[in-house]
Amino acid sequence: MDYQKLLNQLYQDFNDRKVDAVLAHIHADVTWPNGWEGGFVHGKDEVRVYWLRQWQEINPKVKPVSMQPGADGAIVVDVHQIIKDLDGQVLSDSHVNHVYCFEEGKVRSMIIEHK
Repeated sequence: MDYQKLLNQLYQDFNDRKVDAVLAHIHADVTWPNGWEGGFVHGKDEVRVYWLRQWQEINPKVKPVSMQPGADGAIVVDVHQIIKDLDGQVLSDSHVNHVYCFEEGKVRSMIIEHK
């Protein structure tokens, strides 16, 4: 499977707020970081609730800059992340790494590494 192509599409769908399109490629038992408040959410339903709640408070946009292979088949994505409030004021403009692991052709986990 071309995971890089898949991830590029997932970032685009996330930025377009197409939650169902993203969740279609996430494993049912996914572990996902709550980058906004801390900790992790587990399972597709919790990820959906987290994103919908997040988008009511802030407007994150994430753009993959590069992708590299990581340990044990993971993919490490250098991401340019801009977070704005709902009035358009920039709250954060940074680069982070998103590290994805896959199982059965779907995203099984993601972690955020701050640079």
